[in-house]
Amino acid sequence: MTFANVGTIGVQAGRRDEVVAILTRRSTDLDSAGCLSYEVGVSDEHPDTVFVSELWESAEAHQLSLQLASVQAAIKEALPLLSGEMGGHRFNVAGSPLRS
Repeated sequence: MTFANVGTIGVQAGRRDEVVAILTRRSTDLDSAGCLSYEVGVSDEHPDTVFVSELWESAEAHQLSLQLASVQAAIKEALPLLSGEMGGHRFNVAGSPLRS
């Protein structure tokens, strides 16, 4: 069953673009790990927040991706730029009008 992880990442004031740059680096590792979509966004209304929407083949694929060396390196690089405020939701996708 397709798995979605939609969340917010709080960043230190003025560091949002650095975190976005880290999270949007091209990664073929995610493709091969079962990531169907990984979208990173920003909002002028929330200048110290990064929004992330992930779609995975399964919850297990998402969990296993966290062990990839490239993912671990990105986490290590981004961690000092974060404020510690995190939010979001995880859920199994029930369906979509875009797919059969």
